[in-house]
Amino acid sequence: MALLLSESDVRALLTMPIALDAVEQSFLRLADGTADFHPRQRLHPPNGAYLHYMAAADSVSGYMGMKLYTSARGGLRFVVPLFRTATGELVALIEADYLGQMRTGAATGIATKFLARQEARIVGIVGTGLQARTQLEAVAAVRKLERIRAFGRNPERRAQFCREMSGKLGLPVEPAASAEEAVRGADIVIAATTATASVVLGKWLAPGMHVNAIGANFPQKRELDDEAISRAALIAVDSIEQSRQEAGDLIQAFVGDELRWSSVREIAGIVARRIRGRSSDDEITLFKSNGIAIWDVAVAARVFELAQEKQLGTRIPLWEHCG
Repeated sequence: MALLLSESDVRALLTMPIALDAVEQSFLRLADGTADFHPRQRLHPPNGAYLHYMAAADSVSGYMGMKLYTSARGGLRFVVPLFRTATGELVALIEADYLGQMRTGAATGIATKFLARQEARIVGIVGTGLQARTQLEAVAAVRKLERIRAFGRNPERRAQFCREMSGKLGLPVEPAASAEEAVRGADIVIAATTATASVVLGKWLAPGMHVNAIGANFPQKRELDDEAISRAALIAVDSIEQSRQEAGDLIQAFVGDELRWSSVREIAGIVARRIRGRSSDDEITLFKSNGIAIWDVAVAARVFELAQEKQLGTRIPLWEHCG
């Protein structure tokens, strides 16, 4: 029988340390070739919702699966079906909204772990939605932060976000009056927005900063302007193939100069120490995150195994005749 895991089950099981470890291991397996994934694809029927789908397999853990989700005016709905690689057995069907927030935050955490300066202490974040919460939680887990400045367009949501995250992290999270105020003077910058136009400008960046841009995964969207991209001495992505399809920040900045893609690096190689990361404390580094399916499969596998240990979830009879 497959195990159905609800959002509440996932929240009861998944912590940021678990997500960080799972995502880091997924990068190592991508680097050594024991894991593989297919980039996100999208279907958009006329006048209908988007259907997004992406797949991955990990031969070491023994799991493969997909993330499927729809996006429409009514919101987003996420699910991960998880299978065993050896038998094709469906072992779990997992509601994956919170799982997605955690795995995306964890990827930023791992990129920050390997690219930010060791003494980085101040974070500036633009965006105060749900994803911004796990972004900060992950970064706080990999660096000894002292202060966080946050900007979001809605003053009430911004203030609430700062109160909630101050309590959660035990750190001062201060509201900033503008994106520029949040970014200037920070050691680590996070852009976690739904923006279609630049919200972080290159003229605000200082030597030694590390920037995580996670919000724009359509070619027509961006969070960083051309100057921010050009000032980065190192640009790392989760997947060059997927970035060429949907990383609007890079697609728009590289228009007319295809050779610039040759300087982009995949974060898996940096985590595996096969590719050089930051080479000096003065470099500006950038992680452009799009989100890849191996993170979903890696984290979903951990959640499934924990659910078995703790006897959480609901057994559902599917394909019982195949046993």
